[in-house]
Amino acid sequence: MSRQPAAGSPPRIAAILQRYGTALAGAGVITFFLVMAPNFSSPGNLLNIVKETSFLAILALGFALALTVSELDLSIADIASLAAVTAGWCIQAGQSPGIAVAAALAIGTALGAANGFGVTVLKVPSLIMTLGTAAIAKGISFYITQGVAFVGRWPEGFTGIARGATFGVSNLIWSLVLVGIFCLFLMKSTQTGAHMTATGEAEEAARLAGIATKSMKRLGMILAGVLAGITAILLAANLSSAAPNMAGDFFLYAIAAVLLGMTMFEPGHPNVPGTVLSALVLKSLGNGLVLLGAPYYAQDIVLGAVIIGSVALSAGFMQNAAFKV
Repeated sequence: MSRQPAAGSPPRIAAILQRYGTALAGAGVITFFLVMAPNFSSPGNLLNIVKETSFLAILALGFALALTVSELDLSIADIASLAAVTAGWCIQAGQSPGIAVAAALAIGTALGAANGFGVTVLKVPSLIMTLGTAAIAKGISFYITQGVAFVGRWPEGFTGIARGATFGVSNLIWSLVLVGIFCLFLMKSTQTGAHMTATGEAEEAARLAGIATKSMKRLGMILAGVLAGITAILLAANLSSAAPNMAGDFFLYAIAAVLLGMTMFEPGHPNVPGTVLSALVLKSLGNGLVLLGAPYYAQDIVLGAVIIGSVALSAGFMQNAAFKV
């Protein structure tokens, strides 16, 4: 008598592929470049990829936290640029590194709070509110710098934030680890995180259950601004410069990292491990294409395909975010 296959096996396999399929595909992409791209596997190149991932992942986690409460924050890159410019202005004016860091964080927090106020009190859709904030931040950045980047010899007390190492590990990596742990703890181990998730998934039901949904939305937007400020500090410290559009190149990549992350681990929902892994895959992909001699525009084509494909797979959640008030 032939043995029958265990009931439910195909559904279990499908569930595993749905949850981890994109992550496995990302691992496959990295493995391909490790084998095929010259110098991709060199320690220096791998360290550079991880460092670049830290900037992208931290900025993307801010977007993910805003999206968790069903809001889009399209101002993250311009807030980061303004925060970096503010830090640079403080350094150029002879202020201490501590003052520069505090100023950058204050800018990120204030603009994040402004976004939250506009969305919850003024009832401006987050898509429109954050586009307006982005334009204002960009204008202020160019006003402060007059279009010229702050460059020169920056104090080691500031540059060491990004260029230094602790226990033999780059401070950039430590920054990503700490931010990632904070976000993961917030979302998975606190009542606040549970309330943020409930607000994003079913706002009216969450409100009727006694959750302060407006406060959760404001918190999501504020945290996005704070993480933009942290990204700004790390970028400025690593490059010893601050320019009005210095975080611009990270904008679409940050969105792509979050959307791609929504296709793995917790399909259809913003999540921390998916966002971080996706940031690593995207940075590895860009680096590998360059090493293989692909034209510069190939990265843009691939990035666009990733964004479209990710939104298609996560369309149910994204529909609630763009114009919802």
